[in-house]
Amino acid sequence: MSGSQQDNSTSLVITGGTLFDAHGQLTDNPGLLVRDGKIAAVGSEAQQAGVARSVDASGCVISPGFVDLCCNLREPGNGQKGNIASETRAAAHGGFTTVCASPETSPVNDSSAVTHLIREGAATRGVVNVLPVGAITRGLEGDLLSDMAGLKNAGCVAVGNGSRGVRNARILRRCMAYAQTFDLTVMFSPENQALAADGYAHDGQVATRLGLLGIPEVAETAAVMEMLLLAEETGVRLHLSQLSCGRSVEMLADARKRGIQVTADVAMHQLVYTEDALAGFDSRFHVRPPLRSEADRQALLAGIREGVIDAIVSQHQPHDSAAKQAPLPATEPGLSSIESVLSLGLGLVAAGELEMPDLLSALTLGPSRVLGREWALAEGVAADLCIFDPKGHWVPSPSTLVSAGHHAPRFGCELPGLMKLTLVGGRTAWQ
Repeated sequence: MSGSQQDNSTSLVITGGTLFDAHGQLTDNPGLLVRDGKIAAVGSEAQQAGVARSVDASGCVISPGFVDLCCNLREPGNGQKGNIASETRAAAHGGFTTVCASPETSPVNDSSAVTHLIREGAATRGVVNVLPVGAITRGLEGDLLSDMAGLKNAGCVAVGNGSRGVRNARILRRCMAYAQTFDLTVMFSPENQALAADGYAHDGQVATRLGLLGIPEVAETAAVMEMLLLAEETGVRLHLSQLSCGRSVEMLADARKRGIQVTADVAMHQLVYTEDALAGFDSRFHVRPPLRSEADRQALLAGIREGVIDAIVSQHQPHDSAAKQAPLPATEPGLSSIESVLSLGLGLVAAGELEMPDLLSALTLGPSRVLGREWALAEGVAADLCIFDPKGHWVPSPSTLVSAGHHAPRFGCELPGLMKLTLVGGRTAWQ
């Protein structure tokens, strides 16, 4: 049944199609045998195996399941914006088999009790792998450090401050030093809160023309530089989340040359849209960090092509309709985007701005390395994969979107890339 995880533990073989392999290359599929939740064989042995079910992937791409480093599942929470069941089904619809759950929940994931609650919900109602990210400060208030040891022991794969900044550099330094002690990666969305102030749009031509309160690029770049210097001093593994400025990419590349342990990601909508998307006061594109200039967009794309930026994320933030229907300054930031990430990326491929291997690497190999894992379709690994038709099309609408949030970036428009099948541990999460 579409969008639901089925109890289909019987073996299956996947034939035909193009395979995205562990080397980041697209090759002819030699045949994949899935058995007992794992890839049991690749090649002739797979094609000769007697199985109860076969999948013909002719014309399709077979990829390791996508990995999202930033996804808001809205649980625990009040439920009107979504929950683990709805948002993990939406993830599977988008080809994602693993999502990192943002600590911005209600209550905030700053304790082992909340982490266990998320993991239990994912185990009973989720259809993809859910990896919790713990809050680096209590209540995400940026003042008191959280119990990072307890969060790690409870199953958090990293700690971060979600979309909120840490106001005090001394506290930020203590956070990094403490996380390094427990061998935890810190995931920060860089923003200097004093410089960002009450802004909600890029401080550029569109904001000036429409009278919108702007967020200057230096609000991000100043925070990036501060975080890089502190990471260099403390030795912590730093991950910069949702970069939006070309200058940030330059600083990231320079930091890598100096040997700083730093990785980074960018939200897909930052690669596709610019500040012009707000020209019609379209509240869907009220996002944080804001959509910036065309020059910034091109620099971010170059960062993906050159491997400076490791991963593309959804930055999925489902909202109820009321949150997006107020005047632009009063709306809540965020796009319901996880189901559209692949389609938007295929649009960039069609436009010649990205190559298909670059897109798939940033959705699979790159984020898996950030997590210290390997995501590849090889014998013995978990059968987490997706099959999509790059020439197929679909239209985001109330009847096709699975997420509780319907503020998709291209609502009602025909998009490329039809997801045919998503397997998580060999089980059908989407078909």
